[in-house]
Amino acid sequence: MAFSKMDDLEHMRFQKGERLYQCSQCDKTFTNNSYLTKHMRIHVGKKSYQCTHCVKTFSDLSSHHKHRKNHTGKKPYQCIQCGKSFTENDILTRHMRIHTREKSYQCRRCDKTYSKKYDLQSHMTIHKGEKPYQCSECDKAFTYSADLTKHMMIHTGEKPYRCIQCDKDFTQNCHLIQHMRIHTGKKSYQCRLCDKAFSSKSTLTRHMKIHTGEKPYQCSHCDKAFIENNRLTSHMWIHTGEKPYRCIQCDKGFTQNSNLIKHMLIHKGHNVQRE
Repeated sequence: MAFSKMDDLEHMRFQKGERLYQCSQCDKTFTNNSYLTKHMRIHVGKKSYQCTHCVKTFSDLSSHHKHRKNHTGKKPYQCIQCGKSFTENDILTRHMRIHTREKSYQCRRCDKTYSKKYDLQSHMTIHKGEKPYQCSECDKAFTYSADLTKHMMIHTGEKPYRCIQCDKDFTQNCHLIQHMRIHTGKKSYQCRLCDKAFSSKSTLTRHMKIHTGEKPYQCSHCDKAFIENNRLTSHMWIHTGEKPYRCIQCDKGFTQNSNLIKHMLIHKGHNVQRE
């Protein structure tokens, strides 16, 4: 096959790894002008290749061909570790990193590594301070789409994770797992300084402050400090005069729920049922 002088020049640049064709929209560079032309379609949004089986369109022919294999159902590339099959060899190669634990994508800003390029790109938004996923109900924004999805459940009230023991619902599976330890009695988080164990990491973290003497929550009205923020909030009601715990029998208010419970004994003849 004959090459022109220009083809020879570009071929030599490819061999040397030279990247002389730079995108004017971003900082990416390419060894060949045709690669740059293909890349530019991402910025202009041009998608000339339409799938004949669905509504998806693509900016280049190779992506179109790869996509069409999804409709044929053929997955010739099989993982020898778990038997999972894939339409493309490069997808199998990425999948194999799960088994080998290979993490080829290194963050240039910190020491974190990832097995997928997409995961590294998502991680880089933390360093850039980007939060592209904006909540449509409030002003909160998130780095990851998954975090926005979890957050939206606050607005929708959706709690898809249900406890089979007591029918309590949760927005996240990790919260359900933590809750289930109440029923099983499992306490996986052991204090290194005493014999106490806890069912959640957050409870252990709070407990450790007893040993360290750390009290990061300081009252702005007096010199008292507290281990937890909720204890500071309760304390602040002394200064503000707020009494959020109100008796349903006589409308008397209290700064602490424990004081309300004690008070209720007067009305219930000392037969209060504690929760």
